[in-house]
Order: sequence, then structure tokens, then C-alpha cells
Amino acid sequence: MLLDGRLELSNNKAERAVKSLVIGHKNWLFSQSFTGAQASGIILSLIETAKRHELDPEKYLNYLLQKLPNEEILNSATLEAYLPWQTEIQKICK
Repeated sequence: MLLDGRLELSNNKAERAVKSLVIGHKNWLFSQSFTGAQASGIILSLIETAKRHELDPEKYLNYLLQKLPNEEILNSATLEAYLPWQTEIQKICK
């Protein structure tokens, strides 16, 4: 018997989250380079993470592309401020 009401009864959310990856799978087999395939993976990860945190993915990517190039030092502490669960990012990119 399942007693924890927080658990999902189906895996529909997980399947929908990977749908974009599965649809593009055949296209990525023919990436021109390993670097191009890596870039695609990074962008998809950013988009799906933004969606998961209820952000507008387009706003989030635009914000990152406007702000990150202006950072003098890109270390883990600097990048931490741009993660989608940060309060400031939540305010700007909802």
C-alpha cells in the first residue's frame, strides 16, 4: 500500500521532460562535430531546467546571454548566481 501522498502515480512528467530529447535524437546523430552536439545538450539542459523551475525559457536564455559575457570572472560562485532557482533569477525570468 502506498502511504506517501507526495509520490506521483505515473511517470508522465518524466516522459514529457525527455520528449524534446527523444524527438531530436535522430537529428543529433548527424551533428557536424562533437562540440556541436555538446552545445545542443547544454542548451537543451538549460531550457528544460528553466521549465522545471517555472521560468520562461526564452527570457532565461536571453538573460544569460546578456549578463554572462559581462562577468569578469566566471567561477562557480559567479555562475551560482545565475542558476534558475535563485531568487533574483526567479523574479526576472518568470
